[in-house]
Amino acid sequence: MRSGRLAALTGAAFFAASCGAPGGVAGVSTLPPATPTANGITAATAPSDPGQAVPPAGDEPVRMPPPKMSPYTYAFPVKGCKVSYSRKLLVLPKTTIWAEKGCAFVSPVDGVVQEVNVKNQWAPSTDRGADREGRYVTVKGEDGVLYLGGHLDSVDEDLKPGAKVKAGELLGRVGNSGNARDTASNLYFAISWPTAPQNWWIRRGIVPPWPYLDAWDDGNRTVSPRKAMLTLRKRLGATPPCTQLCASKQQQSSPPPEESRPPKKKDNDEDTRVVVPL
Repeated sequence: MRSGRLAALTGAAFFAASCGAPGGVAGVSTLPPATPTANGITAATAPSDPGQAVPPAGDEPVRMPPPKMSPYTYAFPVKGCKVSYSRKLLVLPKTTIWAEKGCAFVSPVDGVVQEVNVKNQWAPSTDRGADREGRYVTVKGEDGVLYLGGHLDSVDEDLKPGAKVKAGELLGRVGNSGNARDTASNLYFAISWPTAPQNWWIRRGIVPPWPYLDAWDDGNRTVSPRKAMLTLRKRLGATPPCTQLCASKQQQSSPPPEESRPPKKKDNDEDTRVVVPL
């Protein structure tokens, strides 16, 4: 009797086990897969797709500041106005920043004011190179670089040579003095190295400025022209000879033309860029 009951129980257990797995495949379960876990966090699964894991909700990504490229902090030289400028060589390695008349021209970096010219001395009859920027201000930055802003409508009345200024501090107002009198208002912006006033052709522009304008406007205010300035000064010498627009109008033939109006953006035109400084 006992042996008959044991045989019946054993047969029932074997029948139950055979129903829990596919026939002929040992050790394979028909139960749904367990929910995946990672670092103690259980991921939810979409009801419509049980096999697709849905990542858990998280915080917003943290925005990282741009890398610091130098110990100096810079400001875009026109503040609070929509501007445009050419990213190509125009007679000299400088740029024309087109902006409405009266827009603020500010110091690009902490430094000391070198030259202040409040009188527009340019005349078309002579077209002297030294007078072409009309009213202008130069600043020797703490980075050792010289910055020029010209064609100004006015210069800040309290600004004097030797005055210390901070990046973003008002120096003057955008205009069209000098040889820009028949053009739209703009800021003549040039980068070079400190030199004596009689070497005016140096302050008119040696270092192409647009890579730094792009960086400062894009938010990386530590991209510095110091290395490029030192490289060019070593190659050209501290006082290179004048090569462009050196003579008065009576002594020179027709000078190379410059822009008279803001450039228009064209399709696939990488030489012109419109920016809105903060």
